[in-house]
Amino acid sequence: MSLLFALVASLLFLLLFADLVVRGAVSIAMKFGVPPLLIGLTIVAFGTSAPELVISVQAAIDGLPGIALGNVVGSNVANVFLVLGVPAMFYPLATSQPGIRRNTFLMLASSVLFVVLCFKGQLVFEHGLLLFGLIIAFLVYSGIRVVRGRNKNPAAEQLIDPDGVGGLLKSNVAIGATLVIGLGGLPIASHFLVDSAEQLARIAGISESVIGLSLIAFGTSLPELATAIAAAMRRQSAMVMGNVIGSNLFNLLAVMGVAAMITDIPVTPEFLDFNLWVMLLAAFVVARYTFAGAPIGRISGIILTISYLVFIYANFA
Repeated sequence: MSLLFALVASLLFLLLFADLVVRGAVSIAMKFGVPPLLIGLTIVAFGTSAPELVISVQAAIDGLPGIALGNVVGSNVANVFLVLGVPAMFYPLATSQPGIRRNTFLMLASSVLFVVLCFKGQLVFEHGLLLFGLIIAFLVYSGIRVVRGRNKNPAAEQLIDPDGVGGLLKSNVAIGATLVIGLGGLPIASHFLVDSAEQLARIAGISESVIGLSLIAFGTSLPELATAIAAAMRRQSAMVMGNVIGSNLFNLLAVMGVAAMITDIPVTPEFLDFNLWVMLLAAFVVARYTFAGAPIGRISGIILTISYLVFIYANFA
């Protein structure tokens, strides 16, 4: 029980420290007149993925590839089945926004590429460099489209809009303190989270990948889930879909790209036999709705939510 408490507490602190880093960095950038688009394409985009990033990197360094990979794969599954499923039970989600098909295709292609790389047995530096290069290309492409005033990119809106970051700071002292606390706390919280997850897995007799796929992935998906529910209640479907597609792209390309460049990440059999295929299925589920322009209704929301529960049960079973 104490280990479970330590894991949950360290996860909450991790999310808190990541939020402080984003708020502090955006505040200082805007204070010095950095263009909002540049802030969004750099600080906000990478800062919102900080929890997944530091967890995966810390786990990879500690020789726990199950947690490193499980965090990303589990988050992507949760983003589709849970983050889309739960809000859809309250209000149907539209999937016909401008550009949504193009960005769904990019997410689907990235998922397929990621699975192919995983079947090589491990993710190495060259794979990480490829993945990270693709997310940079995506952000540059999104930025160019915004600057040219072309149709909005719903997958990139939650990544390139610093106005979505509330509670910006004015005082230099407050900004400095926020950055110091956030940047100092991230690695500490991630260390305790990974350590407690490893011990909990050992005591419970389950693999660390199950912990990464379930507790850690669910925890790091909570901000997206809360945002999606709030957006659905305000009938802002574009924000919900953009949140999921953008988050999944960043998890696959940025988070795993950086982690693989730091250290090799072996891919264990349970991922090759089951979990990667569920993640790929989740990507095709999004494509099924966006390519058809069909809304995700309440019945679909219930089915998606139940599918996530079945996924978690299958891993523990």
